[in-house]
Amino acid sequence: MGRVTERRKVLRIRDGVVSTRPDTLVAEEPLEIRLNGKPLAITMRTPGDDFALAAGFLVSEGVLATASDLQNIVYCAGATVDGSNTYNVVDVKTAPGVTLPDFSLERNVYTSSSCGLCGKASLDAVRTTARWPIADTPPLRVTPELLASLPDRLRSAQRVFDRTGGLHAAALFSEDGELLDTREDVGRHNAVDKLVGRALQNDGLPLSRTILMVSGRASFELAQKAVMAGIPLLAAVSAPSSLAVDLAAETGLTLVGFLRGSSMNVYAGEERIVLRESATHG
Repeated sequence: MGRVTERRKVLRIRDGVVSTRPDTLVAEEPLEIRLNGKPLAITMRTPGDDFALAAGFLVSEGVLATASDLQNIVYCAGATVDGSNTYNVVDVKTAPGVTLPDFSLERNVYTSSSCGLCGKASLDAVRTTARWPIADTPPLRVTPELLASLPDRLRSAQRVFDRTGGLHAAALFSEDGELLDTREDVGRHNAVDKLVGRALQNDGLPLSRTILMVSGRASFELAQKAVMAGIPLLAAVSAPSSLAVDLAAETGLTLVGFLRGSSMNVYAGEERIVLRESATHG
């Protein structure tokens, strides 16, 4: 299996002084996901937790919902012409009776492509495939102070980032702020898939009492993955996209962006944020 990091020689220039030195880089390799033997998708990822990544991806596609839906996941032997195993192809076998999606086992572009279907079609697709309506879960209530503590706690858990500076991270926190799990990957969507996939493997879906914290921006894709996993609150250190806000408003997802220090913007689902009365003016 590929390594999480790799070493490369670089030319370093500091204050006019030139030197050469090895540098630690985050590894990036393609992962092909097959469903019951048929190619479904390819994603660029950091090797590691590949089975969880594939499982989480299929949760966001609406294929898997419980651990019993999953029969097994294996690396495909003979993935190259010479028959060697690159550990870059996984095959997910579903349990008998699992309903497969109506896209003829071809890539469902609305979930991971930045140039996918139009906004309305994307929103409709998530609404019709979500297993656990977020608006129907018992209300989760958190304070701004708790949310403000999450970015630093996420950052402190990024072990590979400390060595490379080139990874995104995603973490699940309990409603009381307990760190439940964290994953890193070159793609922020892959980091979320790894979290959700591990939860599925542990029969922990829906994640209806958790907070999802991501290190970058909140795209439509990340909001969609939160909704499909039943996560009621998504927080990001950077900005959300307009379509992410639309999806959050339609599904009942609480969406927090620009979470930095004690400052944050709540774009949807503000009813889950516990505010002091003196702070609700204006």
